Amino acid sequence: MTLYVVRHADAGDRAAWTGDDRLRPLSATGRLQAEALAERWAGVALDAIHSGPAKRCVDTVAPLAASHGLPVTDDEALAEGAPADVVDRLLRRLRDRDALLCSHGDVIGAILNTLWHQGSLKERPSSKKAATWVLDDWPDPGRIELVPDPDVG
Repeated sequence: MTLYVVRHADAGDRAAWTGDDRLRPLSATGRLQAEALAERWAGVALDAIHSGPAKRCVDTVAPLAASHGLPVTDDEALAEGAPADVVDRLLRRLRDRDALLCSHGDVIGAILNTLWHQGSLKERPSSKKAATWVLDDWPDPGRIELVPDPDVG
């Protein structure tokens, strides 16, 4: 099974947003990134798309979900600040599925740091917004690849 782990697309400057941060929308660049992600992953077979509940996460994967005819499952396990054990339970539930997950840098960092400490990654992971980590043969990834954020320049 393959797990695609996407960091949400650009949502502008957090400090400039005055409302509830969970409602912060994608920027114009972020909307272009979301469309580009839908095009990039249009040909992959997916069983499920899960997203953190923040608007910027849901909106990042909405075009992809629409193109695949799949719902976006809001999942608190992918919320910013989610505890590692909660994230781990979600990953165990998805172990027999081809799934795409969209979350925040801290949650994705926790997933990837676990792989780094296990020796599955050769360098400490990081990723830009709208970048995707592809983990083949999850949960014992044989291939781990960082696909850079879409160039929407």
